[in-house]
Parts: sequence; C-alpha cells; structure tokens
Amino acid sequence: MKHAAALLFLATIAAHAADWPRFRGVDGSGNAGDAKAPATWNDSENLKWKTALPGPGSSSPIVWKDRVFVTCYSGYGDGSDGAMEKLQRHLVSLERATGKVVWSKSVAAEMPEDSYGGFLTEHGYASNTPVTDGERVYAFFGKTGVVAFDFDGCEVWRVNVGKESGNRRWGSGASLMLVGDKVIVNASEESQSIRALDKATGREVWKAPSASLELCYSTPVAMNVGDRTDIVLAVPGELWGMNPDTGKLRWFAETRLSGNVSPSVLIAGGMIYVNGGFPRLGAAAVKAGGKGDVTESAVVWSSQNASYVPSPVISDGHLYVANDQGFALCLNAKDGSLVYKERLPGASATGRGGKPFYASAVIANGLVYAVSRQNGTFVFDAKPTFKLVAHNKLAADSSQFNGTPAIVDGQIFLRSDRAIYCIEAAAK
Repeated sequence: MKHAAALLFLATIAAHAADWPRFRGVDGSGNAGDAKAPATWNDSENLKWKTALPGPGSSSPIVWKDRVFVTCYSGYGDGSDGAMEKLQRHLVSLERATGKVVWSKSVAAEMPEDSYGGFLTEHGYASNTPVTDGERVYAFFGKTGVVAFDFDGCEVWRVNVGKESGNRRWGSGASLMLVGDKVIVNASEESQSIRALDKATGREVWKAPSASLELCYSTPVAMNVGDRTDIVLAVPGELWGMNPDTGKLRWFAETRLSGNVSPSVLIAGGMIYVNGGFPRLGAAAVKAGGKGDVTESAVVWSSQNASYVPSPVISDGHLYVANDQGFALCLNAKDGSLVYKERLPGASATGRGGKPFYASAVIANGLVYAVSRQNGTFVFDAKPTFKLVAHNKLAADSSQFNGTPAIVDGQIFLRSDRAIYCIEAAAK
C-alpha cells in the first residue's frame, strides 16, 4: 500500500506537470522544465493581459488549466486608512486566456488580527499562496483559517487552525500543500502546529504541535523516500521529515539556521537543500531519509552563502538564487562552494527594509527568473558562469512585486500589489 501511494503521488505530479497548482509549482521546486517563456517584456512588449486586483498581497498566483487564482487583502493595511475590523481577504479566479475575472470571493477577517506594523508591513495579510487539486481551491487566511472553494467560487468548508500570534507578531506566511487526500498546514504562527485536514471536509486528521515551530514561515514539501512519502520542513535549527499519515516525526537533522526560517526547502537527487536564518544566514545540504537523529550521517555540507527569504532553484548540479542583499548567487550543489556572487544592477537600493528581493526564483528552459520588489525582473542564465540575459520592468506599476511568479507553457504570471500580469511572447 505504501508503494502504491508513492506511485500515485508521482503519477499525480506527472499528470499535471503543465499546471502550477501550488507555491513554486507542482513539486515546490520552482522548476517549469523546458517551458519556453519569454526572456524580455515591458509595458508594450510581450504583455498579453493585465488585470487590476482588489488589494495587495505577497502570495503567488497558481494555475490550473484555463484558470488562474490569486489572493489579496483590503480594508486595512492597504493604504486605505481603514480600521482593523474592515480587513478582508480575497480569492480571485481569472480566465487564463484573457485575464477576465470569473469570480472574486471576499472573506472577512476574524478579530483580533495582528496590527499593521513592524515586519508585518513587509508582506501584509495575504502572503499564503493557495493550492488546488483541480476540483477545489484551498486558501489559508491566517487566524481566519483555511477555506476551501469549488471552481464556481462556492465555499465548501472553513476550518480554524489557531488564533495565536508569534512572539514577533510578524503575521502568517507559510503556504498550503496537498499530499494525497490531505491539506497540510504550517500553522506555526497561529498555533505552533502542523496540521493535516481532510481535503473533502476540512476535518482535522492530525495535529503535530511543537514549540520549535516558533518563527517557522517555511512551506512544507513532499518527497518520496524509497516506498514512502515524507513531509519535509525546515524549522529554526532543524530539518524535519514527517509521516503524512500521522504527523509523527520520522527523522530530523540539526542545522545552523537559527532565528527564523522563511525559504522552502529544495529537493533534488535525493538531497534536501535548506536556506534561511537570522541574524546569521545559513545554507545546508542533507541526505533524505533515515530514522531519528540523522545529523551526523546526513548533513553533507553547510555554508554561509545563503538567502534570508527567497528560495533557490537547482539546475545541472548548481543552486541559484537572488538573495536579499541584491546578489545573484550560484553554489555547487555537491559541496556548497560558492561559484559566483554577482550584484544585480540597481537591485540593492530597492524594497522595504532594504530587502530588494522577496519573491523566490523560478527556472524555465535554462533561465532563472528573479522578481525584485521594485526594480523589475532579472533574468540570468542557469549556468555556472554568470550572464544577465535581461532586466524587465513594467514601468506603469510602481507598487511592490512580492509574489513568486508562475510559469506554465510559454506564459509567465506575475502579481504586484496592484495587478496580475500574463507575459507571453507575441505571435510573429
């Protein structure tokens, strides 16, 4: 049965490889394969459509066949000077071909919420990317809970996963993922727990509480280890492998990622790559699998060349990321050695809090796409010799671009605090 479940998991990924159903794509790696997306665009070149959004957000768009979904917030913390009680989250469904809004659903925030101040102003109240299985869309709205909608926009269920706040009151950040018939929720900010909900009913299947989840904003990733599937999550100081059926910890490895952890782990070739930590950044490579404490046997390398918020991508044995200081980094995935560190022109002086990049990198057809917060998208070769291919700006939009792009076939979907864009090469 375990072997069959693993095969089903792989078959599901293969069947929907042309979609982008969750944060960082099908498997959470940010890899769009050989999708031939354009490398250059601006307000008049290769811009297929643009649609205004009801409010800002740092979540990423997701794509399923002819639909695009994205979340936003409004009423408070969006520049409207509204009271906290007016805060609403929105799930917007758009027609992929035209950008036309099919439906937009609003969910009033349950009170009290964290006040709009401090680090929360970096990302706002819609930072959790939704996930879909092609029948429903599951959205995580922090203290208001997880809400499931069908493709017609009808609410199917709503479940609260905690109303607490972390010790910094930085707000909710982790995105949802699906494993089989379960929605996996990193409710670290809301209740210091990981939870599994039945995707059909919202019923809680299991809850795994831990004080170690304090300041964990990382989105879990599923991986196959032999004949089983593990949920892999980076928390401050450790990397966990969890049983998706029970929530029990199968293995863990100690890392040097102290403080808070925001990037998602990256899985490739039986290895798990981890980034994050503050004030001391760190990166590590850990062999997958094992049982219990695998620190001594599984940690392959550690490095201080890392990223604070953006997650990396991998290609041909090299890791790539545009980090929070405005540098493009390339690391050798085998030993963690720094291959290059190149400053991206004009990036370092932009972004709230001095952080020019918030979105994670994605990769398509040998190119790395790194969306900066206020200075456009940098496109560079996924090769160990740095080459900046393009620097693309949408000059008419001066708002923040915090969301990680989705790439499906030849289209790139970008979101800002004002709008969502579809980038596609114009027909010749």
